Amino acid sequence: MTKRNPDLRSDDTSRRIAPRGVTMEEVGRLAGVSQVTVSRALSDRTKVSAATLAKIHAAIEATGFVPNAIAGALASQKSMLVSALVPSITNIVYAAALQAFSDVLRPSGYQVLLSETGFDPQDEESMIRAHLSRRPDAVVLTGIHHTDKARQMLRAADIPVVEIWDTTETPIDLCVGFSHIAAGQAAAQFAVERGYTSAVTVSADEERALRRQSAFAARFASLTGSDVARIGCAAQASLGDGRAALGHIVEAGFSKGTVIFCSSDVLAHGILTELAVRGLSAPGDFAVIGFGDQAFAADTAPALTTLRVDRSTLGRVAAKALLARFDGHLTDERVMDIGFEVIPRGSA
Repeated sequence: MTKRNPDLRSDDTSRRIAPRGVTMEEVGRLAGVSQVTVSRALSDRTKVSAATLAKIHAAIEATGFVPNAIAGALASQKSMLVSALVPSITNIVYAAALQAFSDVLRPSGYQVLLSETGFDPQDEESMIRAHLSRRPDAVVLTGIHHTDKARQMLRAADIPVVEIWDTTETPIDLCVGFSHIAAGQAAAQFAVERGYTSAVTVSADEERALRRQSAFAARFASLTGSDVARIGCAAQASLGDGRAALGHIVEAGFSKGTVIFCSSDVLAHGILTELAVRGLSAPGDFAVIGFGDQAFAADTAPALTTLRVDRSTLGRVAAKALLARFDGHLTDERVMDIGFEVIPRGSA
């Protein structure tokens, strides 16, 4: 048996061909220009002639070369990335706003770097730290409640920050959203004006949803003198949670004509489903009000009464505010309230 000579190990390693991608030098060779000229053209196309730029683009097209964005960001101090942090990437409420947000930013060359934070402020803090290490040009956060450390890191980064889906008089930088307290109060006002004197709230265990629930309960009680019962669900509430909540409401013996205010259309849809399963009806036995006006809300049976927040408008306003900041335009309007609307339909 022949033993391998350990002294040959480094020689064996040197003979291996390490995989590598197409380099800027090879692009330049194919285009008939120097690597420096290629770099100059990629950083600022006005620095080379149109003919040279065309040759470089043809070489890039032929080789499939992708410029190093990190190196470009170091040179220009701009990454062309905007970090967006949302509690749930599967929730259409956030997805619709981010779609409109991205649609406005993309023509200006910006891309959205999206991450899911969940509903724990500590998890959001960790995600903010990770994103800031990538040096984004701006950060979009969901909501206005963050850890002290998260606020400190964002202020130290000295980049634009937009908090969406809520409002506050003391934003980190910019704020685009609506008042959750006013939304809950408006739902209660609507219910009382329709003649309901008994109410139950069904809410996800999420800070903004709980604010709407509390605002509804306080306003309803002040207008009717009736206490409002509360049923809680997980932060990621589901249609099944709504069905289970209706079961609790029925078993608790609430009277016919009680209005149920839900923190989301998904929960309200679950309640409508369970009503049908039990041979009950809305609004005959129980009235149901949702929140969000999701795409299915007009097509439930009966159609769902809900509160609408124009998610596309929210996304566009947030994106335009950022673009204005990127262009150096400062504004006294740091808080942009897009409002909401009660949408009366058949369920209440």
